[in-house]
Formats: sequence, C-alpha cells, structure tokens
Amino acid sequence: MEKELTLSFARFAKLELERQGFRVFLTRNDDSNPSYDDRAATANVHRDAIFITLHVASTGAFGTARTYFNQFAEPLPVAQPTSEPATNALSWEDAQRSYLDVSHRFADILQSQLAPRFQGSPLAATGVAVRELRSIAAPAVAIEISSVVTSDPESLRQRAGPLAAAIVAAVRIYRPIGGAASSGAGGE
Repeated sequence: MEKELTLSFARFAKLELERQGFRVFLTRNDDSNPSYDDRAATANVHRDAIFITLHVASTGAFGTARTYFNQFAEPLPVAQPTSEPATNALSWEDAQRSYLDVSHRFADILQSQLAPRFQGSPLAATGVAVRELRSIAAPAVAIEISSVVTSDPESLRQRAGPLAAAIVAAVRIYRPIGGAASSGAGGE
C-alpha cells in the first residue's frame, strides 16, 4: 500500500538526514492520516524547515521520480488602495505564496539529484497546484515515485536508498550544515 511504502521511505530518509546532522520531524509516524492542515501546522511550527511529502503514483514509467512545487491557479489579488492600515497577512490557504521561489529552487535541486538515480526521470521539477503544499510556510515540495503497478513489490522498496540519497544531497546543497540553522519537516 502507498501509505506503508511512503512511511518506510520517509523513515529511511529521516535516518539518513539525521546522520548528516539535520533535525527531522515526520508529520506521521504510524498508520494515522493527519489532515493537510494538521501536517501544515506540524511543519509551520518548526523554524527554518523544509517540507517534503512523499507519494507513490499508480501511473508513470516504473522507477521514475518527479518533484513538484506548488503553483497557484490564480495570482494573489492586487490590494486596492484604502485608508485602512495594511496587515500583510496571508490566509492559511496562501501560506506557500511567500515561498514559491525558494520552493521552486529547492524542487529543481532535488529533481537534479533524483534524475540520475531514477533513470527516465525529468531533469527539472514541475509546478502544479498541490493541495498539501499550499498551507506550508516554508520551502515545500512533493516527490512522486512511479509506479505501484509492478509484479515485484520489493523493487519498489529498493527505491528507499536512492530516494534518501537524493533528498540528503539536495538538502545539503540547498542548506549546508553550518550555514543557516538546519531542520526539516517531512511529509508522510
């Protein structure tokens, strides 16, 4: 099942990131199913976080990986002139807007690390509307491994090592140890 596979991927990546000195928090560590808002709340309380959510697709060429960053369907409305003081506050649903550029940058770095480890994967990340990412107030990406449609489930489990290695490499490039404070919040 996807939820079991993604949790095992997340746990493996967590161990590898911790070995490199990063703090990692999982938004779930059991068979629970937190809501998008619960996941966002967990990620958003951690200062200087990077949010990564993991998925296994039912489509796509087996053994490929894609990284997505959130792209809002509509631009933020332009504020009309008013005599009221500006609040500059974004709604919960728009929390990712302030992080679109850094999310895109991190997604491209991550995809560049996934592509050589998952043959046939694209070289650049893709921007799409990802509900799970839009409430995250931090760099946020979704990784999708293809495909659960295989006669050998063990071949999917073997993707944990290359996936974790790509995540670690991307995080180290994006936020080297000793640079900015380092912590991560992982999806799944």
